[in-house]
Amino acid sequence: MSLSALFSDISAHLTSPEFLKSARHPAHPTAFTRIRKLPLPSLVALLLCGMRMSIQAELDQFFAHLRQQAQLVRHVSEQAYAQARAKLSVDAIPQLNDWLIERARHYGFVPLWQGLRLVAADASTVRFGVRASHVKRPALADQIAFGLFLPTAELMLATSLYSVRDNNERQMLFEHLDRLSSSDLLLMDRGYPCCWLVSVLNQRRLPFCMRVEKSGSGNFACVRDFLRSGLTEQNVMLRAPNKRDCEDYECPREPQTVRLVRHIAPNGAVRVLMTNLLDRQRFPAACFSDLYHQCWGIEEAFKRLKHRLNLEHVSGLSQQAVVQDVAAKILCDNLQALTSRAAHEGAHLPESVRINHAYAHTALKPLLPGLLLAKKVGKMLREVLRLIAKMTYRHRDGVSKPRKPRPKPHKYMTQKNC
Repeated sequence: MSLSALFSDISAHLTSPEFLKSARHPAHPTAFTRIRKLPLPSLVALLLCGMRMSIQAELDQFFAHLRQQAQLVRHVSEQAYAQARAKLSVDAIPQLNDWLIERARHYGFVPLWQGLRLVAADASTVRFGVRASHVKRPALADQIAFGLFLPTAELMLATSLYSVRDNNERQMLFEHLDRLSSSDLLLMDRGYPCCWLVSVLNQRRLPFCMRVEKSGSGNFACVRDFLRSGLTEQNVMLRAPNKRDCEDYECPREPQTVRLVRHIAPNGAVRVLMTNLLDRQRFPAACFSDLYHQCWGIEEAFKRLKHRLNLEHVSGLSQQAVVQDVAAKILCDNLQALTSRAAHEGAHLPESVRINHAYAHTALKPLLPGLLLAKKVGKMLREVLRLIAKMTYRHRDGVSKPRKPRPKPHKYMTQKNC
């Protein structure tokens, strides 16, 4: 497992003709061909550093870090940045994230669970700091971010933005199922159970595990009977989806066989998990308690993105700019996760000792421009990894810290974010 080799691959990919071709906006087919002060690799590297200040301050700091100096450098104006990012495709950074996930898997940064890659699905409401404007296709302040997350590697696999009017997480998940394969295990919380989704997942041979004791509109009578039975596990038959759902989602209108597993939480609460992993020898009931807790990783990822990387702070007013900023901060967080994992394994820390991700971002940001643009900072990276490995905390299993019921905090918009 080599972090320096991974960063070398990223810098080579940013300058490749393949990335240049895919990064151009369809409306600008000749973009990034002339030599500019802000070429395509520098523009993408700037976005991946996690922009949290004003645009000009981020630009000056980026080029100062690139020269490895403390004094700010005025090299590019924010007007030039706005013109350059308008020529960047909205799919450029998400495709770069897909490429990074594949390279991370190649270098062994994605551990497996029982031979399967764990993928958690969830959505979170975001409120962007945008104001009224006359730009084309302006961004809405309130949107929903849906994500697929790899909890064992702490990497965000994919993220998409939706309108708050499209408050249907099952539909969002359905649109992302093409990213999964039979070697993935999909983890879902209580908002997803329904007959048509189980039918779709079984049809595509996608392993899944979801919490169902309070299944909302799922209305599974077999789950209520299982709760009253006192059994630890049981194979049951779900009723067939209705005709309309089968036509909409092209799934078979047949009863589905699933397995129900009872899980007792540390506080005594009873949970019921539904899965299509029917092999009881390979997947005993005892393993599902730790498996379900992997879902919490995506909650922590969204919290980290919102509060550490200022996900709701954007550098533009259009929807294109907002999508670019969200994708860039997702990729920035993934780079921090890979760095933290490399620091953890390089220092041979026990599993109960975790890296402080907030400090990892602070320590890594000055090096990111050089790492992404193939500057000679390998020695500095080794020193930073040793420094990050010293900022740890101890994780204790079974400790519960329930959240108090209160409105979600949002910073008052006392300053203009973009």
